[in-house]
Amino acid sequence: MVTPLAEREAFLTTDEVLGYLQVNLRTVYRLIEAGKLPAVRVGRQWRFRRKDIDAWLDGQHQVPPAAVAADARPGASRRILVVDPDGATRDAVAAALRAAGHTVDTAPDGAVAVDRLGSADYDLVVTELRLPALDAFGVIREGRRCTPALRAMVVTAHSTESAAIEALNFGVGGYLVKPVRASEIVAATTRVLA
Repeated sequence: MVTPLAEREAFLTTDEVLGYLQVNLRTVYRLIEAGKLPAVRVGRQWRFRRKDIDAWLDGQHQVPPAAVAADARPGASRRILVVDPDGATRDAVAAALRAAGHTVDTAPDGAVAVDRLGSADYDLVVTELRLPALDAFGVIREGRRCTPALRAMVVTAHSTESAAIEALNFGVGGYLVKPVRASEIVAATTRVLA
């Protein structure tokens, strides 16, 4: 029996989910085992309904719909804060996002990041997990007190499975492991802001 094209496109393979969620294979399997990521077993492989993953991601973001910025066009310029203690990485991420048309500010640590988030409205914070003064989750939590619609993305050199799962549960929309290319950062940012 041939499955209609629309029905086949509704399911994602494991590889497609890895790219879609920007996480590694072990993290996907742990999320499935924990019952946090909806999946269907087809023979020896997993399949994922795109609508189930989108609904699950929406639940992870914890951003009230009314709080989302009025201009949600994927290509629209947004205000982004990049937080990383490594100056070279911070500058490279900021340059990639500026080249994509966004307004970008930077911070070298969690304390400076919280000050900046409290003094201006940002659409997105892109942060390293490990920061001096305050970790990434503390920065995001404080930023959301000022701006409930604040989206978050992690770009880290200190990834662990538990950190990736915690980030997803915390409502982080994108999670990349260094080293990453500028194009990957821009693509992930576009997905988080869309």
